[in-house]
Amino acid sequence: MRQTELHLTEEDRSVIEEIRSKGLHQCREINRAHVLSCLDRGVPEAQIMAVLGVGRTAVWRTRAAYLQGGLELAVFDVARSGRPVQYATDAEARVTALACSAPPEGRQRWTVIELERAARQEPGLGGVSRETVRRMLKKTISSPGAS
Repeated sequence: MRQTELHLTEEDRSVIEEIRSKGLHQCREINRAHVLSCLDRGVPEAQIMAVLGVGRTAVWRTRAAYLQGGLELAVFDVARSGRPVQYATDAEARVTALACSAPPEGRQRWTVIELERAARQEPGLGGVSRETVRRMLKKTISSPGAS
């Protein structure tokens, strides 16, 4: 198996040792730090894979990421874009406030469908769905209409 040498800077070594010694990081980050530390000390890839339980590609990608972009790129996950938030927190607060208000006349408490209809009357919430209202309320620890 081909072994490419990897030499860490003193600063990178100290950061990696800090990651390895403190349990404040994700498992993937700790494994990547272990891989870099082992590569720096000249440990064979086969031994790294056996001891850490990672695959060959994980070792190769960690090494390549370090050589390409340094420690930040090699150890820590890059933020992913994901789907943007559709409704701002003030819209969620308005739906929650609506759920905490007095229920419609003739009702003892709000239903999700009634909350959806009432929320659609609010400015900026015209296209809100029943499921969205349910998810907004689930984030809070409230029970709509319960006293």
